[in-house]
Amino acid sequence: MLKNTWAMAGIAAAIFVAGFSLGSVLQPASVLHAQMGKHVFELRTYTAPEGKLSELNARFRNHTTRIFNKHGMKSVVYMTPQDAPDSQNTLIYVLEHPSREAAKKAWADFQADPEWQKVSTESQVNGRIVSKVVSVFADPTDYSPMK
Repeated sequence: MLKNTWAMAGIAAAIFVAGFSLGSVLQPASVLHAQMGKHVFELRTYTAPEGKLSELNARFRNHTTRIFNKHGMKSVVYMTPQDAPDSQNTLIYVLEHPSREAAKKAWADFQADPEWQKVSTESQVNGRIVSKVVSVFADPTDYSPMK
């Protein structure tokens, strides 16, 4: 179990770095914006119950990302692991926030949003679609292409 946890952490870190690299290629305006000032990045990993990952991805695709934007939560990348078993139940994504305080406020506003509350309730009529959430706030290193 511990070995799998460390492997998952290593995979998440590698995906986090790869996401920034890919983002710098695909979204040069985003990179330029991020480099203009100090920002904090939030790496979030969601574990879905068995058979629920497609429902979780649908909720993000159809609703969550739009509601994030409404509350100033800038999406950087959304990813799923390539290798089983995590490929069957894991969603990893990165958000960019102006500061940790701004992130806290944005999350509170997001959670209180009536549209989000409705989407959350409706997306779980057949059971929960998220069983675990891990959130890590991080600052770019001095050698990171995104700052």
